Amino acid sequence: MRKTRIVVPCYNESQRLQPQSFLAALRTDPSLSFLFVNDGSSDDTLRVLNAIRDENPAQVDVLDLEVNCGKAEAVRRGILEAAEGPFDYVGYWDADLATPLEVIPEFCGVLEQRQVDAVLGARVRLLGRKIKRRALRHYLGRIFATFASLLLGINIYDTQCGAKIFRNSTALKIVFSSPFKVSWTFDVELLARFPLVLEASSAEVCANWVEFPLQEWRDVKGSKVCMADYLKALVEFATLFLYLRTPARKGYKHYLTGSGRRPVVSRA
Repeated sequence: MRKTRIVVPCYNESQRLQPQSFLAALRTDPSLSFLFVNDGSSDDTLRVLNAIRDENPAQVDVLDLEVNCGKAEAVRRGILEAAEGPFDYVGYWDADLATPLEVIPEFCGVLEQRQVDAVLGARVRLLGRKIKRRALRHYLGRIFATFASLLLGINIYDTQCGAKIFRNSTALKIVFSSPFKVSWTFDVELLARFPLVLEASSAEVCANWVEFPLQEWRDVKGSKVCMADYLKALVEFATLFLYLRTPARKGYKHYLTGSGRRPVVSRA
């Protein structure tokens, strides 16, 4: 039985966490486990997370970061810890469950059946699907996604969906070994790192990724994303352009693969 560990970054989520939903998912799937990362929360988040762990210590762990580092760093540290364990698949999921947990087995099924390296959630608004997103955020998101696709050089629909699962590999560990240069758009930087680490073209790498159109996704009240974040994204895009499309790319690759980490020439 293949094992899956999902990292769930949490910052002041005590009012939005749904402990019973997580526990129910674990009862349904004994191969699944969660690593909750408390990102220096100032509310009762840590207490709630510890209570979930106490209910099922065999399938739940809590990583407590005493100082708030931001979602990008919380995800990075969580994935690094998860990747060192006996797990075939590791990924991350938004704590508010905008993407239902029931989709996790479907993601893992795609990884298994199609032998790909990553399954990325995609919020595609189609008839018959329940993608409930505020109109302004939807259209700003489409603009963002277009620029992200151009920057990455791949035809990707949705880089920012907070539901992603990867095949555990040496390459994955190297990708997450160094802190991200950006925060709000770290998903874009994350995907951009794989071709550098694998020493392959973006087309070759993304041929082993699958975007999974979600049947259901919803904006959850209390989201910490605001209009200022879209302005911040513009600045971060400039930062990523510098590292990915200018001579600074060489130094950035060394940042990822240097310090004793060797480039990976295979996916395993």
